[in-house]
Amino acid sequence: MSIFVDENTKLMVQGITGSQGRFHTELMLEYGTEIVAGVTPYKGGQEVEGVPVYDTVEEAVAAGANASIVFVPARFAADSLYEAVDAGIETIVCITEGLPLHDMMKVRKYVDENNVLLIGPNTPGAITPGKAKVGIMPGDVFEAGNVGVVSRSGTLTYQIVDELTKNGIGQSTCCGIGGDPIIGTRFIDVLQLFESDDDTDTVVMIGEIGGRDEEEAAAWIDENMDTPVVSFIAGRTAPPGKRMGHAGAIVSRGVGTAESKIRALEEVDVSVGKTPSEVVEIVSEVI
Repeated sequence: MSIFVDENTKLMVQGITGSQGRFHTELMLEYGTEIVAGVTPYKGGQEVEGVPVYDTVEEAVAAGANASIVFVPARFAADSLYEAVDAGIETIVCITEGLPLHDMMKVRKYVDENNVLLIGPNTPGAITPGKAKVGIMPGDVFEAGNVGVVSRSGTLTYQIVDELTKNGIGQSTCCGIGGDPIIGTRFIDVLQLFESDDDTDTVVMIGEIGGRDEEEAAAWIDENMDTPVVSFIAGRTAPPGKRMGHAGAIVSRGVGTAESKIRALEEVDVSVGKTPSEVVEIVSEVI
């Protein structure tokens, strides 16, 4: 078992003819992801790395797509998300960063109303090692196993996963929820899926300063989760009041600091590593 993506994922790439869409299509194909279609308006009939390109998402769905990854520029990305929802796509990964807030407020409401899973925007994607990679993460650092990873930071995910793999600890699924202020999937959503996943025995949650997601996740873990959770919170040394990192990493009125997140997690018996290497050491002890 896994969450989000697996061998049954039949992917389309929205924005496949752009430089980033083309580049990561090649890498996802090399990993083994089944990509059945690409979508770029007015580019229908072309091919990218052997993948047929269509003008519309509806045509891509007719070709067998059941999931989408979005590499569309921010000013057009909301329309691409609406089109994917309207065509019946059930899982959407939005790599695009910096969607206008008013656009994302409407998009989030729309995907919720239609029960569509949206990961991102501003996400590195999701990967189930050995089965499918839907995103921009370096596939070679991941190894199949039983540790689920959920993160707000792409780079920290790669670092911690690389150390897990080098220590013989594989992963069930790894997901980046996204660093923009308004995203489709939050920590609690992913934790709930990991809790019900038979192949996930331990979860690593990688957070950072800004927002209340980690504090709310701590409360949810306390009330609902039996699967052990180990965490890392980036930003311990951030200067007070400093805005840094992702657009969602904004601290205000003492809420969203590294200290407040670490305190909330430790109060519900979640072990929080001071460094990525310490996180791996704790996971080794837990399993």
